[in-house]
Amino acid sequence: MAGASTMPDSTILIVEDDRTLRDLLQYNLQKEGYKVLTAEDGEKGLEVFHSKNTDLILLDIMLPVMSGLEVCRIIRGEKPVPIIMLTAKAEEVDKVVGLEMGADDYITKPFSMRELQARVKALLRRSQEQLSPVSGEAKSRYLESGGIKIDLDRHEVFHEGDTLELNPKEFELLVFLVSNKGKVLSREQILRKVWGYDYIGNPRTVDVHVRWLRQKLEKDAENPQHLQTVRGYGYKFAA
Repeated sequence: MAGASTMPDSTILIVEDDRTLRDLLQYNLQKEGYKVLTAEDGEKGLEVFHSKNTDLILLDIMLPVMSGLEVCRIIRGEKPVPIIMLTAKAEEVDKVVGLEMGADDYITKPFSMRELQARVKALLRRSQEQLSPVSGEAKSRYLESGGIKIDLDRHEVFHEGDTLELNPKEFELLVFLVSNKGKVLSREQILRKVWGYDYIGNPRTVDVHVRWLRQKLEKDAENPQHLQTVRGYGYKFAA
């Protein structure tokens, strides 16, 4: 059996416009036993991400068609897949922006293949540990209100007995609103808490995700009972 640390069944997506580097990364990662998918620009990277299951993404910042930062922002709003940003820029501000967009790690070109492989293994291991079921006598933590039951450990949501299929940001948004039941929260508060940044991004992102949540949660999305709008300010959850 292959060593668990190499995680040979893991699939890695490389989004890199430099063909030489892309081929080199693919060759070395395949030698380690990983399945590798590739894309040469940001738009194609998203297409592959949406059509294939991936366990980790190596994402260049400077990409044609769509920047790596934008790709990172979109992916992070949909799935908590580990992301390592690749860039030729060493400035601290680029690192900060990448991490605030949701990247898990950051490596500056030129880098050694050994260092990259070590970071890949570490991130995959951490991701596996987070997905593994809790052992022993531990019990899942729940939030319940207004016919909604949220399993915080398993990231599952039930409404009147039915399972709701939520993407990661919808889940985090619902948890934050239910945790503050009855409290009026501004768009900026929600953006900082759920998206993790306060000056990058548009507060209207919150409106979009609330609309999606209403379509899945409310009997009448146009007249919501739970996810209520406070005009000119933000939202509150009502049981």
